Amino acid sequence: MTAVTGGFVLRRVTAFLEEVIWNLDERQRVLSAARRRLSSPADPATVHAISVLSDNLDPSSSSSVAAAATASAAVGGGKPSALSVLILSISLALRRRHADAARSLLDLFAHDPTAARGDIAPQLFEELFLPHLFQVVRWFADRRSRVLSSVEEGGRVGATASMAILSRMSGGQATELRELERTYENVMDENSRVYAGYLKEVLRSGDGVRPPELVFPMADGNEDETKEEVEDEIFREAIGSTNERFNPIWSEGDQSVELPGGRTSFARAPSLYPQRINPQLLYKESSIDSIGSRIKDVPGSDEAFNSVVNSDVSSSDPEPHQEEEDRKQATLQRRRQQQRQRRKSSVSLSSTDLGRVVADNFLASTKQAPPKDFVCPITNQLFDDPVTLETGQTYERRAIQEWLDRGNMTCPITRQKLHSTKLPKTNYVLKRLIASWREENDCSTTVTPVSSRKPSPTVARRTNPPKRSPSPTSVISQATTDGTTGDLQHAITCLCTSEVLSEAEMAVLYIERLWRETGADTKVLSSLSKPAVVNGFVEMLFHSVEPQVLRTTVFLLCELASRDKLVIQSLTRVDSDVEFIVALFKKGLVEAVVLIYLLRPSFESFLEMDMVEALLLVLKSSDDSYNMCLKPKAASILLLQQILASDNKIPSEVIDVVVSEGVVESVIPSLVANLEEERMAAMRIIMRCMEVDGKSRHMIVGKVGLDAMLENFVTVSDIERFEIVRFLFELVKLDRINNDRLLHNIKDGGKFSMMHALLVYLQTALQDQSPIIAGLLLQLDILVEPRKASIYREEAIDALISCLRNPDFHNSQLLAVETILSLQGRFSSSGEPIVRALLLKRAGMKRGNRSSTGSDQINYVLDESKDTLEEERAAEEWERKMAFVLVSHEFGLLFETLAEGLKSEEREFFSACLVSASWLTYMLSILPDTGLRGAAKVCLLKHFVSILKSAKHADDKALAMLALRSFIQDSDGLHELTFDIKDIITTLRELKKSYVLAKELLKLFCHGKESCIPDMWNHKVLVQVDCSMHGEVLSICYFKNRIISGHSDGTVKVWGCGQKLLHQVQETREHAKAVTSLAISPSGKKLFSGSIDKSLRVWSLHDGQINCMEVHDTKDQIHNLTIASNMACFIPQGAGVKVLTWNGGSKIINPNNYRNILHNSIKQQKLLAKANPVYALEVQDGLIYSASSPLDGTAVKIWNASDYSQVGSLPSTLEVRCMAISNELIYLGSKTGVVEIWAKDKLLRVGTLQIGTNCKVQCMAVVGDEVLVVGTSTGRLQAWGLT
Repeated sequence: MTAVTGGFVLRRVTAFLEEVIWNLDERQRVLSAARRRLSSPADPATVHAISVLSDNLDPSSSSSVAAAATASAAVGGGKPSALSVLILSISLALRRRHADAARSLLDLFAHDPTAARGDIAPQLFEELFLPHLFQVVRWFADRRSRVLSSVEEGGRVGATASMAILSRMSGGQATELRELERTYENVMDENSRVYAGYLKEVLRSGDGVRPPELVFPMADGNEDETKEEVEDEIFREAIGSTNERFNPIWSEGDQSVELPGGRTSFARAPSLYPQRINPQLLYKESSIDSIGSRIKDVPGSDEAFNSVVNSDVSSSDPEPHQEEEDRKQATLQRRRQQQRQRRKSSVSLSSTDLGRVVADNFLASTKQAPPKDFVCPITNQLFDDPVTLETGQTYERRAIQEWLDRGNMTCPITRQKLHSTKLPKTNYVLKRLIASWREENDCSTTVTPVSSRKPSPTVARRTNPPKRSPSPTSVISQATTDGTTGDLQHAITCLCTSEVLSEAEMAVLYIERLWRETGADTKVLSSLSKPAVVNGFVEMLFHSVEPQVLRTTVFLLCELASRDKLVIQSLTRVDSDVEFIVALFKKGLVEAVVLIYLLRPSFESFLEMDMVEALLLVLKSSDDSYNMCLKPKAASILLLQQILASDNKIPSEVIDVVVSEGVVESVIPSLVANLEEERMAAMRIIMRCMEVDGKSRHMIVGKVGLDAMLENFVTVSDIERFEIVRFLFELVKLDRINNDRLLHNIKDGGKFSMMHALLVYLQTALQDQSPIIAGLLLQLDILVEPRKASIYREEAIDALISCLRNPDFHNSQLLAVETILSLQGRFSSSGEPIVRALLLKRAGMKRGNRSSTGSDQINYVLDESKDTLEEERAAEEWERKMAFVLVSHEFGLLFETLAEGLKSEEREFFSACLVSASWLTYMLSILPDTGLRGAAKVCLLKHFVSILKSAKHADDKALAMLALRSFIQDSDGLHELTFDIKDIITTLRELKKSYVLAKELLKLFCHGKESCIPDMWNHKVLVQVDCSMHGEVLSICYFKNRIISGHSDGTVKVWGCGQKLLHQVQETREHAKAVTSLAISPSGKKLFSGSIDKSLRVWSLHDGQINCMEVHDTKDQIHNLTIASNMACFIPQGAGVKVLTWNGGSKIINPNNYRNILHNSIKQQKLLAKANPVYALEVQDGLIYSASSPLDGTAVKIWNASDYSQVGSLPSTLEVRCMAISNELIYLGSKTGVVEIWAKDKLLRVGTLQIGTNCKVQCMAVVGDEVLVVGTSTGRLQAWGLT
């Protein structure tokens, strides 16, 4: 027996309370029984409370909860009665407080155990308490048998005959029997109270609470027991055995407690909870001394003996008792010494000798004693009228009848509920065998039961086997044995009845030998499958430390369990048996995993057993030489698959371990295993591994064998058939070359046509299965020339379209469109389709724009190494073939279906439809034009325009832009976009920063349409700041995401340009006079400021603020500062250009009023006449832009920086004082407060900005090609942005 779990207790109590609440008859019975236990007549309040509770026990009514609570409060005053406790439990159950209700109901067994177990909750008592208290029942039966042993009936002596003749007893016997029954009731009450407290603690603290020990009555000093009986009982208790059979798993202890009333004292009985043999002994060398000394090592044996001795010392007459205890102790020591000698001799065989004895001398028998199956387990006497119940257990008729008359409805041994209380006919076969046994052994009616037998001498000293006795497991199923069957039955007898461990171990080995010789004969199977034999094998697992015996026992149990389900029921009846088998497996007994699989424990049990690590060790092991019904590796795979099949988060952690430990390679060979179930389990494990780590596909594809799985396809169920298809579909998400090779293996493998099987399966598959089946079938079909007609192709595409058009099955819709994306044929290293990333690359996505696409996909599509050229050619060929097949079906029917999907409000489905439609539309520009482009235009053009204009995601706009390019390659396509041209151009202008295609389309849309160009460059004021308190704004520059401005009072200000544009970050005044120039070093790391205070300062930017690092004295005022790598150039107050080197040297060049050009180095070149001064100069993209007075009608001239030839001009009439240039535009600032905007590529004026009146535009700077910052002579800063 093992400790119960909190969940087990809670389920049983909750089931009882639910039955009381919902079953009217049961509720009336329980409440009536509880009311009868009231010590006084119920007052009106109590009666009213019961009435209210009975009338309102409706869990769905809120009033019932209040009524139940009121009733409980009315009754529960003072010491709780059975009725008050019961009402409180029901009210808590109505409130769904099941744990509190369970604890409250257990109080009933603590306060009034007699009423609880007898009248109110007898069924709950049998389920929770009786398994623990069964030894008390056995104790009572034994004591009662002693009382009745002196009563004769028909010349026979036996407890079974005495049960019916109580009226013939003497007065003393009747009084003694009544006193025994009262003591029994007190013992049951006390144990019920203690165990109820234990169950409450289990519910409160969890499953780690140790069960309490049983309480038994101690001898009261008046009980007249013979000296031999006392010695025998003390001896049996001291060695930890109840039947003198060697049993090293029991521990015991003696403690005394006082019962209420103070008359009877009870002692703790030997613990019912086994102390298991440490499985680590499997790895230790088993020696004769270790086996022979196991009796000494029984935990608590000496303490138990001393406790028994000391318990009587406290008597009122200590000296006689002390002498009696000394005599008992001496007798015990003598018997213990004899027992050690007998056991040492009985195990004097080594492991090698053990096998020899099994082969030669096994049939040596022990001293004849009644077989266990000849003895009633209730009366401990030979059967007189045996009856066999439906559970397979045999009892004396009168004994079991009295058990049933007491109201019990279960089998005393198995505790299984009986379907009928009517006893069957007498088991005459067993009765005749008992009679024969009596004649052979010259036994009277009263015989010594099995529990009092002494250990037999060692087998090693036997030379001639004695006559065999009937087998206890064959007395019911068969009456005669001969030949091999007789040997088997004798071995079974030895296994089940032998008191010597070595004899039982040899029996196991001999049974295994007979099993192999007979080839699992049905008669042998029938004999070994009996519960008694199975229990004998289980005892061997608990007791033996011989690895050979343990492996043989596990082998036999596996063979029996694989052939007879009743064996599994016998093994799983006690949880501790399963737990111990798992412990043996985790300690290295590999064969035990097969038995664990056959027992099929629940998923919760798997988690509690924590056996994943042991399973992985078996899978990674190379030893596969086990000759069993199932290989341990196969069982491990099957168990691991069961763990991974759960939706719990634990399997996710397990699969991570499986992938990281490299177990997948060990699972792959099972795909070609002979056992179909193993193949399917291995496939499911690999499938989960691919879901977690897609890179494992590359390892699998080179080692996997598919022929066995393909042959399975026509034999398995529909669910397993779909799992195979899904596995194959996921497996082919590799690089194109490997995919083609794998698809050919699938198509040509097996003994039948895989394509035909898939077609037949597709026609009957469920809606959510069709897309995967159709996708695999279409890939197999496209391996041949796609231009030829194919029924497989037509059916597959029809299935995809059917799923896309069925909004009632959203999952199948999404699965269908994802299947289409997979058909494109390119995948990331993790097996994800990369169609979206590939299309964005084709739209000219710049490397810095990766916000909405996975990094692994970006790395794939941007990798243009020569090593992938062959793969790329194969992928492009596959893509053309697949696209042609899809768009050609029913003349573009798929375009119409995808257009419907673009109307969906489900983001995931819409996005997948957009990618699919964009891909197929893009492919139309590559495939030969067969009229399909017109069909696609009719279905999709309006949707693409709408997405381009209003989509929230830039990637969606880019995909629509790429698709539109396929439609505007002819004049008709451009004509249809006339009404949306302005909105399209606006969007393209936004996209051109991230996509090269947007710039190309802008040129295409604006070609020959100069009238639409000004609309592209509309500006508006974003923000304006007044800095007039610091004078004019003389200089502006953009430096590290900050705007820097210089003012006429020497102040330098730092402005932020994030979401809040032109918010001041810093203000500093290092210069004494006006800051006329700001410049950035070529490296972009330093800021330079020049002032008319004749100083040049070098600044660094840290944490958004500037700090002055260096100061250079220029001895001249600084205007128009320009910075090169190793020098600075500026215009001084006088004529010429001054060059300042960083080592302190300076030089003025061209003092004759010529302007100098700084381009990589200082060069002098006369570009303009002396009478036409230059006010602004910019160098960009190999061109020199100079602004001067518009004497010849052109204020700006453009020169080639390499040969200084004029390449263009801007016909502006403004008095230009400053200039700023972006990638697309040229801004000219004038002294009249006007800024002209010119298109850089067409040299066409596209707009004019009015900065203000009565002000000059002193300086300008462009921020990110989108924002123009202007500084004026009135001290204002303005930011203008493109609309």
